[in-house]
Order: sequence, then C-alpha cells, then structure tokens
Amino acid sequence: MRVLSWNLFHGRDAPPNRALRTRRSKLLRVTERDATHAQVNRSLLNEFATVLGTLPWEVALLQEAPPRWLDPLCRRLGAHGALALTARNLVPAGQRLAARANPDLIGSWEGGSNQLLVRPPWRIAEVRRVTLARRPERRRLLWARLSAADGRVLCVGNLHLSVGRPFAAAHEAASAAARAVEWSHAAPLAFGGDLNLPPRSSPTIFAELEERFGLAPPTAPDAIDHILVRGLEPLEAPRRLAAEERELPAPGGLALRLSDHAPVVGRFGWLQQ
Repeated sequence: MRVLSWNLFHGRDAPPNRALRTRRSKLLRVTERDATHAQVNRSLLNEFATVLGTLPWEVALLQEAPPRWLDPLCRRLGAHGALALTARNLVPAGQRLAARANPDLIGSWEGGSNQLLVRPPWRIAEVRRVTLARRPERRRLLWARLSAADGRVLCVGNLHLSVGRPFAAAHEAASAAARAVEWSHAAPLAFGGDLNLPPRSSPTIFAELEERFGLAPPTAPDAIDHILVRGLEPLEAPRRLAAEERELPAPGGLALRLSDHAPVVGRFGWLQQ
C-alpha cells in the first residue's frame, strides 16, 4: 500500500525565488521569470493532475485542495474521491468564478478542502467528517474506511491543522487521532496530512500519538507533513520528495514548481496476525 500526502497550496505554483511573486503578476496575471523558474497566475489543474499521475500511490491525502478539483482529479487519475470542506467556503459559486479568473489574487479565499483520492483495487466504503476547530479557521478531519476485493480493510484520516498555533494544533491532532482510532476499531489506520507540527519543536504530541494511539513514525524532525500509521509495517518510511519531483517544464527551458509543500510518500505492508 503506497500512501501520498500533499498540501496543494490552493492549486498554485511556488517558485523558490519569492521575488517572482510580484504585484503585477497578482493583479495583471503577468508571468515572471528568473534564470531557472517561471511563476504563473492561471489554473494549474492539469499540471497538478500530471504530477499526481506520475507519483506512486494508491491512497492520496490532499490538503488546501480547491473543492472544484475533486471530480476532475478523480476522472484524470482513475480514482474514487471524497472531501471535507474546510476554511473560507462562504459563497462557493462566486469564489469558483474568481479563482478561475485570477487564482493568485483570490488565493486561499477560494475556499479549501481536505480531499481523499483512492485508486483500485481500493474503494471508499464509508466516509465521516468531524470539525476539530472553528476559529480562527475551520479545521476538519476527513475519515474513510476503504475496502479491497480480497477482503482487506484500511482506514484513513486526512487533516490540516492550525498554523502558527502549536498548542491548538496539538490539541486538534490528539482529538482527531482519538476519533479516527475509535471509528477504525481494529482495522489498520493511515493518519496524516499537514499537521503544522515539526517533531523537533513539538515532541510531546508525537509521543502521545504513538503511545496513546499507536500512530508512528513522523516524516522527519523538521517536517510538518506526516503519514502516521497503526497496524501497518513501514516498508519504505514516509519521506519528502525532492523539489524537482513536483516541477514541470515551462517555456524557455524554465521550471514550474507546484505548491509550497513537498509531497510525502510512504509504502506500507500488512502486519502478520
């Protein structure tokens, strides 16, 4: 079982040179360039679908995903999907129009979602959602029970926790883990997403997740994106992909780098009972 987690940055690109994110690009949709990368201000659905199509996964946990992307991503990637709406979904129809017209100008005000994509032989058998926090931004857990034709069952939990508030994020993580473990019963569980908690500065919550819920291991001491598992054997420990693996060619021999987060991937096997 290969699991991927990726914060999509609301479907935008993020060149390493932040100076390329100019006011004229945001307002006038001008493409900016330096010696190695381009920064664009347009829909990047096709580009994200292309990269997701090349990465190894059967289960993908996506955060900061434009809600309107779920159906086209499922079609492009041959996947089943589910979502939980998160922050800033106020006037969805108007927000969708504004995001199509100028993605960088509206940014996160398009509204966000946590999304789950599942490829065969797995199917989504059950979906549940729970709100973890309402202020300052709505944070939610998307949980699902997956089933395969051979009778295997896997439960997954996808979440994006509060940023810049480690105490709040830790509380949200523990609450989400408790609910996910309760719903999963004895089934194996993959639990992760953008936790906004690096183990190096927040070791207590990761110790609690492992000792209380059996969820481990974190991606890296400085990582905030994690895939934690219970009842699964890490055959390839979760790791962040190199920046080049989320880049595509842009005109003029330049590169287009998607998102400000690296995808995290891991490969897991079933523990012998």
